[in-house]
Amino acid sequence: VVCKPRTCKQDHDLKEEVKVKTLRDAKIGETVVLAKIHGTGGVKRRIMDMGITKNVEIYVRKVAPLGDPMELTVRGYELSLRKADAEMIEIK
Repeated sequence: VVCKPRTCKQDHDLKEEVKVKTLRDAKIGETVVLAKIHGTGGVKRRIMDMGITKNVEIYVRKVAPLGDPMELTVRGYELSLRKADAEMIEIK
């Protein structure tokens, strides 16, 4: 398949505009589904150990007044998560 330069440039521009939605972007009262955990090593392992794994539903219960931490319901239990960790969790 040969790509015309103009078409390729337009496709690349569209890809750059797409922002990945993370758990930090979720609103209070919203239920989201986890798509992917970004991060490496111990951080990713710790998030997965808390029950946050691919395709799990996460309900955003509360967010602290200054935005950190977030209170979530995951697999029937309540969990508090820092914003820095929530940014590593991509949602659908």
